[in-house]
Amino acid sequence: MIRLDHRQPIPESLRGAILALGNFDGFHQGHQAVVGEAVRWAKEQGRPVIVATFDPHPRRYFEPDTSPFRLTTLDQREELFAQAGADAMLVFYFDKDMAGMSAEGWVGKMLHRQLHLAGVVTGEDFTFAKGKSGNAESLKRLGEQFDIEARSVGAVHDSEGAISSSRARDALKEGDCTTARRMLTRPFAIRATVQHGDKRGREIGFPTANMDLGTYLRPRFGIYAVTGRLPDGRLLHGAANIGIRPSFDPPKELLEPYFFDFSEDLYGQDIEVAFHHFLRPEAKFGSLDELTAQMERDCDNARKLLSAAQLN
Repeated sequence: MIRLDHRQPIPESLRGAILALGNFDGFHQGHQAVVGEAVRWAKEQGRPVIVATFDPHPRRYFEPDTSPFRLTTLDQREELFAQAGADAMLVFYFDKDMAGMSAEGWVGKMLHRQLHLAGVVTGEDFTFAKGKSGNAESLKRLGEQFDIEARSVGAVHDSEGAISSSRARDALKEGDCTTARRMLTRPFAIRATVQHGDKRGREIGFPTANMDLGTYLRPRFGIYAVTGRLPDGRLLHGAANIGIRPSFDPPKELLEPYFFDFSEDLYGQDIEVAFHHFLRPEAKFGSLDELTAQMERDCDNARKLLSAAQLN
């Protein structure tokens, strides 16, 4: 998989590609349908396929003070796009110039002269360009001027309506891992580097891996049954606290997974923690003994749930 920067010339081998155009944060079922159509079309014509994404998300650019909401990092998206059959990931680095670009400029300058595309696939509700002046229909019309064929893919629906990143975020804010996993087709997962902490967990017999939440969406704070994927591919079962640790001062947002039957040093390693079941909200305990007893119950519960799911 090649990662492309929209500000740099596209390699000759990727000219004439089919582009799946969107943000694709979360890469849920609807996103997968758009990319799937691009892959199918590219294979049919013997062309390479590129999947685009934006960094930062346009919402972050226009609303810099908004709360963190990302479901995936660029690295995670790159892996997901590769698994879907893409040859390259194109990152549109969203800035003032891009925010002010007209729909005509987007198609003529960006898609034609910069990327040399043969075709582009979007979702039916895709919008682009200054003031969201471009959409799937205008993309088809403007593309004809430059021999770029544009296709759009309808939303994927379930019993509650169209599947979307917003719905997945709402589910996670409620601690509803099952609904989020169904829409994403995999558990929501946070990937970060393990940092040194205050060693509070180690002191009470539950050494945790401290992980910064970065720009990820904050799911419902509390205790979860989780799995952890190590850089070497091993999968660990565990329980994790995500939140501000109300029993300790000072409050600090952290993800703190504790992995069962595991004692290796993880400092400095990038691990990915997947959320499978919400166990309970965060709580403040009157003593470390009360906290330790509850953590033992949480770990027993997590073991049972993860074992029953036969995760591997």
